Amino acid sequence: MTLVGLDDTDSRERGMCTTYVAARVADAIEAAGGSVERHLLIRLNPAIEFKTRGNAALCLDTDCDPARAFDLATAEVDRLAEVADPRTDPGVVVADTTLDAIPDAVVDFAGRALRERLSVEEAGGLLDRLGYRHDGGRGRIGALAALGARRAFDDWTHEHIAYRRLERCGTPRDIDAESVFAAAEAAYPDAWDTVDRVEGELVCVPAAPGPILYGIRGDDAETVREVADAIESEPVERTVTYLTNQGTDAHLRGGTIGAVQDGRAYRVDGVVDDGPETRLGGHVHLTIRDGAATLPCVAFEPTKRFRDRVRRLRAGDRVTVCGEVGGGTLKLEKFALRDPVTTERVVPRCPDCGRSMESAGRDQGYRCRDCDTTAPGRVERPLDRALDPGWYEVPPCARRHVAKPLVRGGFDAPTHPER
Repeated sequence: MTLVGLDDTDSRERGMCTTYVAARVADAIEAAGGSVERHLLIRLNPAIEFKTRGNAALCLDTDCDPARAFDLATAEVDRLAEVADPRTDPGVVVADTTLDAIPDAVVDFAGRALRERLSVEEAGGLLDRLGYRHDGGRGRIGALAALGARRAFDDWTHEHIAYRRLERCGTPRDIDAESVFAAAEAAYPDAWDTVDRVEGELVCVPAAPGPILYGIRGDDAETVREVADAIESEPVERTVTYLTNQGTDAHLRGGTIGAVQDGRAYRVDGVVDDGPETRLGGHVHLTIRDGAATLPCVAFEPTKRFRDRVRRLRAGDRVTVCGEVGGGTLKLEKFALRDPVTTERVVPRCPDCGRSMESAGRDQGYRCRDCDTTAPGRVERPLDRALDPGWYEVPPCARRHVAKPLVRGGFDAPTHPER
């Protein structure tokens, strides 16, 4: 068996898509007499500055001769990659092995590629030591990682992608929104993040000028294909169902507030220190602490109604926060309210007239000027929190590809999924 890895063929401005290039490589392999057993779509570190929106790399599992597969893959990449964009730096890696027999060094590299910053030099050195065929530049990092991902990660989902004709790229996509909402409703929760019901958005339809018409994500291959079959749209050129690490939170690592680093994504525990504050642009900021260490967090405006949940947090709440760290700030993807503050200390009211008491002087408690009643200090008053303990997430319209929707389950507290 042969594994073909591909990465970094697309452009934010000019379009194309590495998944589409991989589909064309698969066609070329099959036209040459081979077969492709699996199409793997791997999401890598979402904090890498060179990425396009999803930072995807692809792996094809094929019976094609390695030398022939390498020639076919490099030819398709040369033909389709948007190398006119200086940020695009494609890579092709071909290995004469199977997904299960991939070396441990590649498995480790794949796991780190989702959680760290790796160099072209490290990738090239490992490729040369293993004797794998490779071509290109920075894209070899993702291409090599894609080969080891099947063993590196435990949780897998599916995405069924429909591609439009290339000559239509750059024009508005013609998709019947009503059919998408109906198909999404029928398949939920097995298919998720197809639409955002509150915002009225077709989440499955990209805005980029590339060849993807729509992509349906879910827990099993049959469900995502059924949703796609129910969508009415412009002509579809081709479709591929991918096995993927999307929707798994595989990018999150455990950590502590005092040890987080930029360019990585974390799940950390702490206590709300500075309560939420809405600043210019509608972004909501707060700070959490653990002992003497503090970590600024932010819910950006595009996370929409998620910010309302963040605004309901209070100083003293014990929380778990998840997200990418950049510039020393954690960009919130989801959080769990673990132990909420349920009371607040307030100035006492007079038991006779009901008015707020006034300070009687330094360390002398409070008194009512009219009734002459006294109280030794502030009193506890129950809080109406309007925020139950449990997990909260950004809405589908703001979700990272790799972030795990709460509806998938497996969380350690009650969940409050967004649809």
